[in-house]
Amino acid sequence: MQGRMSNMIRRDRFGALAGFTFAILCVLLLAACATPRERRITATAYCGCGSCCDWERGSWKYLKLDVWNRYVSKGNRKGKTYTGRTASGTRPREPHAGLFTGDSLQRPWTIPFKIILPWNIPSRDGTIAADTRYYPFGTRMHVPGWGWGVVEDRGGAIKGPDRIDLFHKSHNEGLKWGRQTLPVTVVKK
Repeated sequence: MQGRMSNMIRRDRFGALAGFTFAILCVLLLAACATPRERRITATAYCGCGSCCDWERGSWKYLKLDVWNRYVSKGNRKGKTYTGRTASGTRPREPHAGLFTGDSLQRPWTIPFKIILPWNIPSRDGTIAADTRYYPFGTRMHVPGWGWGVVEDRGGAIKGPDRIDLFHKSHNEGLKWGRQTLPVTVVKK
């Protein structure tokens, strides 16, 4: 009789321990899930041009005659070949809203063009440069007026949690964007 009682007590303790462990795991998983937070951030713009990305055509090693090659002109990589890739190794890009988004509802006249050109149907996140101590690579952000983007780059002047740099296709678009302080939605990994 006493053996059965001790087995029942062990089962009850094991069940309580398993339940407690399950509850802790659920709390940890909920805490680890990406929760969006809104924050006022100063957003500036950059493009792939030489003045934004510090590169120049030709090398003094070849008396600047190799104008088809681009070289880094500042920083610790000065003189190395400029690849045009971000710090995470991807190609920078602008965000694209895609067909099935609020953008299509706001501007329905763009739908026929998106259907004719099928590569315009899926949405695509843009490239954001940020301080990776605060926003690690892969952090998603929504910037009003620009769209969704992912942190894939670092910038020399991008320091602190309240500063980001948004990629634009052309230097003129970047100049039009200027410097704006906006409520940015941040979704950490």
